[in-house]
This record gives sequence, C-alpha cells and structure tokens, in this order.
Amino acid sequence: MISSMTLLRATVGLIACTACAAQGAGLPNKSFGAVLQEDIQWAPFPAFPAQARLAALVGEPAKAGPYLVRVKVPSGVTLMPHTHPEDRIYTVISGVFYIGLGKTFDESKLVAYAPGSVVVLPANTAHFHRALSGEYVTQVTGVGPLGIDYVDPHDDPRAH
Repeated sequence: MISSMTLLRATVGLIACTACAAQGAGLPNKSFGAVLQEDIQWAPFPAFPAQARLAALVGEPAKAGPYLVRVKVPSGVTLMPHTHPEDRIYTVISGVFYIGLGKTFDESKLVAYAPGSVVVLPANTAHFHRALSGEYVTQVTGVGPLGIDYVDPHDDPRAH
C-alpha cells in the first residue's frame, strides 16, 4: 500500500519535473522525486536527426553535473559518426539499440543490444547508431555538460 506521504512526494516530484522539462532540465538530483513513464516529455534535440527525440529526466544536461536523459529513435533513422566529450552509460529501455564504433559509418560494425543491456561509452569514442529493427529507446547517464560533435560536420543537423 502506498502511503499518503509517498504519494505526495511523487506528486511534488512530477510537478517539479514538468516545470524543469519546460526549461530543458529534469528532476533535481539532490532531492526526492519521480518521473512516471506517461509523464515523460519528449522534445526534438537540434543535434539529432529531426525524427529523434530526447527527454531530460534528471539534472540539467547542458550544465556541469550528473544527468539522465532518454533518447527515442524511430525505425530507419541513423545518427552518423560522432563523439561526446563526456563518459556515458547507455541502458536499453525498449527496442533494439544498434551501435558501431569508428569514424566512418559501416553497417557491418553495428552490434545489437536488447532491452536491459548496458553499454559503456568512454568520452571521445567515435561511434554511430541506427534503428534497424524498429524504434528504440535508450537511457543515457553521464556527467555534463552533455555534448555531441559529428566526425563530418556535414552530418550535423545543426549545420543545415
């Protein structure tokens, strides 16, 4: 049975999350809070292909400090080779996450990770993703600021 205090804390956390998400941030990481699946607010992210979405769940990814985001990529979408300045831990939430290492996109290098898989990606490791078998959702944890740099500047959606 859920206590009224637990319910109150969860409600306050959701209200805080809604306010933070509108500002590009998630729940603060220094106080109790919760985000329910149905309350996740997906938004376009300028550094991703137009169809991909990002949701900030914990922290402020653009600032220094820990963050937790989710990334949703629909079937057929590719993120071309890129790097991140921060170490990252990916957890596959749903679908199959295909990721390959290298500075040149090569479909034969894609490795499939099923839901529940955890992938550690050290900072500045060139890699690429493709949603080969349908939409996937990954949860990404790191210490910001979050960054993304495409190996080939022409692949960067912010350049168009």
